[in-house]
Amino acid sequence: MEISLKYLPGGRAAATGNMMAQSDSDLKETALKEDLKFYFMNPCEKYRARHQIPWKLALQILKILMVTTQLIFFGLSNQLVVSFKEENTVAFKHLFLKGYSGVDEDDYSCSIYTQQDAYDSIFYVINQYKQLKNISLGTLGYEHEGSGLKICKQQYKKGTMLPSNGTLNIDVFTETECIFFKPQELADKKAELKLNSSFFDLEFYRLIQIEISFKLKGIALQTIHAREMPDCYAFQNTITFNNRAHSGKIKIYFDSDTDIQECKDWHVFGSVLQKNTQYILVFDGFVILSCLASLILCTRSIVLALRLQKRFVNYFLEKYKRHVCHTDRLEFINGWYVLVIISDVMTIIGSILKMEIKAKNLTSYDVCSILLGTSTLFVWVGVIRYLGYFQTYNVLILTMQASLPKVLRFCCCAGMIYLGYTFCGWIVLGPYHEKFEDLNTVAECLFSLVNGDDMFATFAQIQQKSMLVWVFSRLYLYSFISLFIYMILSLFIALITDSYDTIKKYQQSGFPVTDLHEFLKDQGSVGYRKEQTSMPFICCCRRQQSDDNLILIN
Repeated sequence: MEISLKYLPGGRAAATGNMMAQSDSDLKETALKEDLKFYFMNPCEKYRARHQIPWKLALQILKILMVTTQLIFFGLSNQLVVSFKEENTVAFKHLFLKGYSGVDEDDYSCSIYTQQDAYDSIFYVINQYKQLKNISLGTLGYEHEGSGLKICKQQYKKGTMLPSNGTLNIDVFTETECIFFKPQELADKKAELKLNSSFFDLEFYRLIQIEISFKLKGIALQTIHAREMPDCYAFQNTITFNNRAHSGKIKIYFDSDTDIQECKDWHVFGSVLQKNTQYILVFDGFVILSCLASLILCTRSIVLALRLQKRFVNYFLEKYKRHVCHTDRLEFINGWYVLVIISDVMTIIGSILKMEIKAKNLTSYDVCSILLGTSTLFVWVGVIRYLGYFQTYNVLILTMQASLPKVLRFCCCAGMIYLGYTFCGWIVLGPYHEKFEDLNTVAECLFSLVNGDDMFATFAQIQQKSMLVWVFSRLYLYSFISLFIYMILSLFIALITDSYDTIKKYQQSGFPVTDLHEFLKDQGSVGYRKEQTSMPFICCCRRQQSDDNLILIN
């Protein structure tokens, strides 16, 4: 009895210590479960549970409207730039290319077949450049800073060639000669001396190409009607007479590189261009601020999610003595937040470039277009995240997630067959069919055939110069179309259909349970408030309780 009394206080202390340790462990587990449950709630459930206002949701809705409006304004402005460039290019071709029909023959503008046509076309360019101010309908002028018309000819070194008896004696090394005409010199007698010089005595069997280059300046006045400041353009034009093939046909290429420059001294009276530009710059500033706030909130959410993941992994290892699987770890990485962050960064950079373009300090329309266009694409794709909170709309997202790994593996296998057909078609049918002249064209042609486009034309355009190649082309095309349309494309669709059927089955019978799902299963409705709440946001639409336990939507 005395022994029992002696050890009774120690036993009570040990029992009390165990109870306190167990109580702390239970509290720790309950707190972790509540945090996990709250993390996987949608914005409406978070508001009903803790009255946490869904700032990210409201900000994303506002950002969608602002980014889309910004893109529309930029697109309308960019459309004016593109149309001005294209119309000037067409005008240059009609001004400087003799006999231009208005339609390019292929990848080149036009072609000539006689020596006299070559001389006439070259002197036609010089004469048109001389009379530009008198014949042009546009706001064009010469570049004054030491530029003018430059003519260069590239040819083989001296040699002899007698095609009648197959004699050829030519030096393959090339030489280049150039001659230069300033705009003010074309009216002088010096220009006539240059035009009659030996430079224009062409030996066509040696001639490789003639390149005529000149720079012009123009002002786009149509932007004034759109309440924008006018742009000044510099057109670097190059006309190339290509005789590399020496086939009796000289292809004439026209290339115009356009550079947008800031107008040095301009005054537009009776307009509100300056105020309109300031309003747009202010709006772009608000877009940058909204994207910056979205970037901060999403980055904060990812950091908090990684901390919560670390807590769960440590607790799981401490209590169950095993590591959390890779699938459960990925549940904490919200891919939508990553997409929003990328979109925000691209929008911020694109908006800064747009402001510089609007202020006429920068002219990189292409880079700005890529950034703003891609960011807007990501913003609208991110809307799917909020539709995914409803079971009916969530099927698309889950089907894409389930089928993506199988589709990628399937495409790798099918791609090997596709590349084989591409190389085979290029080397065999290239000399006899215009759609198989280069690898890029072959790949595009085969992709069109897979989608059922332009089939008859592909069969009909093969040249029947070689019966062997013609028979091979039939076997090649029939086998490719049969293999890819009837087998590979059908299997591709079957993979996606199988994933869709699997997801529908899971929605009816329940999704596979992982450690994370099992850990949260007994949590019930912890964190929810039973009373009805209302809020003036779109997210107050209540979901059915039966949808909550279908899957952890990330």
